[in-house]
Amino acid sequence: MRALYGVSEGQFRRYYTLAARQPGITGENLLRLLERRLDNVVYRLGFARSRPMARQLVSHRHTRVDGRAVNIPSYLVQPGQTISLTGTAMMPAVLEELRAARPVPAWLERAETSGRVLRWPQGDEIDVPANMELLLAFYSR
Repeated sequence: MRALYGVSEGQFRRYYTLAARQPGITGENLLRLLERRLDNVVYRLGFARSRPMARQLVSHRHTRVDGRAVNIPSYLVQPGQTISLTGTAMMPAVLEELRAARPVPAWLERAETSGRVLRWPQGDEIDVPANMELLLAFYSR
């Protein structure tokens, strides 16, 4: 899971602690937190081919959240926020991804070079190949 989302051990532990403190199922809360990261949202909107590419787009200030430049990949987006690409982000690789028009999850909405977070992702909308029981058992100790 850490490698899939590109987070360090310390960050992942913090996400687990936050998820455990929230009401509801800890595993779903953890996945929801990881999915709400700005680099992941940029990837899910289809602006980038992979999460590392999305992370680089965010780090190099090619994304805006509600019109403000954000260069922190771990920024947690909220429902209602708009994520857009700047004009400098129109590189051949990004244009190719925009033309590919990958399907966007139901909790996101995309229009050309911008997208909006409609709501937080639900547990069944997150398709991550991981055994959550083993993961939660490891981090709960």
